[in-house]
Amino acid sequence: MVPIPFNDHIRRQTFWAATLALIVANTLVFIYELSLGPLLNRLVFTFAVIPANYTTPHGLAARGPAGLFLPIFISMFLHAGWLHLIGNMLFLFVFGRSIEDRYGHGNFLIIYFVGGLAAALTHIFFNAGSRVPTVGASGAIAAILGAYFVCFPAARISTLIWIVIFFWRVEIPAVFILGYWFVIQFVAANMEHLNIQSATQGGTAWWAHVGGFIVGAALALILQPRRANAPIQYLD
Repeated sequence: MVPIPFNDHIRRQTFWAATLALIVANTLVFIYELSLGPLLNRLVFTFAVIPANYTTPHGLAARGPAGLFLPIFISMFLHAGWLHLIGNMLFLFVFGRSIEDRYGHGNFLIIYFVGGLAAALTHIFFNAGSRVPTVGASGAIAAILGAYFVCFPAARISTLIWIVIFFWRVEIPAVFILGYWFVIQFVAANMEHLNIQSATQGGTAWWAHVGGFIVGAALALILQPRRANAPIQYLD
């Protein structure tokens, strides 16, 4: 069973400019990636997060401060394929708009980028020594999911449920769909961590998702909402 969220039912009062800007930026960067042809590998190995660069003496000596700092943020705009990009942007669209409306553009971006930083550091910590490059916005988006989990647990999420070849449209409370998503990430991260080889062969950065989600939830509790006393309005 694969749940695919495509809309929420929150009445927003501001336009989601920062969310849209992130979606456009990620899309444009991916189109640029496609234009590079054989030079793409050079871009990936320069700006992807490679844990060994942060955890081994050789990696630390070879990169320098800028070479360690920049990939953490630039890698958030790199994607491995159309499905990778579309999946990430869909989740950002569904959950990012209401978080941006609640916290304002600036705090929304703080949640996004600080969550992305936390996701990268969590991935590095649990995959120390790995030379597999990691790219994608999913760690930062996981922080948005964590914030949404805290702010709008009762919001109904319009979701397509894909079972084999059939789709069903259902309305699922955010607390269930995001709770299910987090449990899947956490279980998969622990299963992968027990298999040493899987951490060196590539795949999904499960621990990045876990770290981003937790930090996003924490920031949602710490940061001041744009309208602290405004009621949350759910569309019928």
